[in-house]
Formats: sequence, C-alpha cells, structure tokens
Amino acid sequence: MTVTCACTPALGWPLTHHPEAAGEARQITKEMLARWQVADDPADSVLLAVSELVTNAVEHAQPPLNLRLSHDLCTHRVHIEVSDGGPAAADGDWAASCTPEEHGRGLAIIDFLATAHGDRRERNHAIHWADVYAAA
Repeated sequence: MTVTCACTPALGWPLTHHPEAAGEARQITKEMLARWQVADDPADSVLLAVSELVTNAVEHAQPPLNLRLSHDLCTHRVHIEVSDGGPAAADGDWAASCTPEEHGRGLAIIDFLATAHGDRRERNHAIHWADVYAAA
C-alpha cells in the first residue's frame, strides 16, 4: 500500500495594518485549523505563532500586511507566512511606548514554537515565516 501525502494549497488574506490585525489573523487561522481538523493543543501553538508574527509586522514594518497559511499532511506542519512592506522608519505606538523589558520576546516565542522559521526579502516586501507542528 502506498501512502500519498499532500500539502494544502497556500491560502492568503490581506490584513489591515493596525493593532487589531493580530486578532483578525488569529480568527482566520482558527477557522483554517478547524477545517484542517488540527487538535486544540497544537492549534494553540499555531495561533500564538501567527499572533507574534503579525504583531511584529504591525509594530516594526510598513504596510501592506498579508497572511498566508498551508498545511502539510505528511509532516503535520502548518506553514505560516506574514509579509509586510519592509522595515518602518519608526516603531508602532505600542513598541515605542514600552520599556526595553516589555518587548522583544517574540523571536524567543517563535524559536520555542516553530520547527523552523526565518525571513526573506523580495521585491518591495519582507516575508517572515514559521513552520509549526500541528498534528490533526
């Protein structure tokens, strides 16, 4: 018997570039995880990773802001991509108002949650991605 694996096609959504974008992205992701029948515990990890990546883009990058998700059925990983317009000249209101101890933990959280993550620059935008294990 041959087992065939597949990856769901990547789906994308534009997000508004404001603090509420993290909540919008979590809602979209929650609906996709339910469609993909991802269990609650791994779904929580995916939702936290999405929230961190989107929040980072809102606070430190320019618009436009986009979310892309796909699910690899063989590896049980959800691939998250958040694209933005590249670094902003100044931090967003929240990051600018914080003391150094109050922010800067997003990458550590992504390090903990993701099996792999990184970023790349493409013409006129940056893409920040993470793969999170999410068994169905």
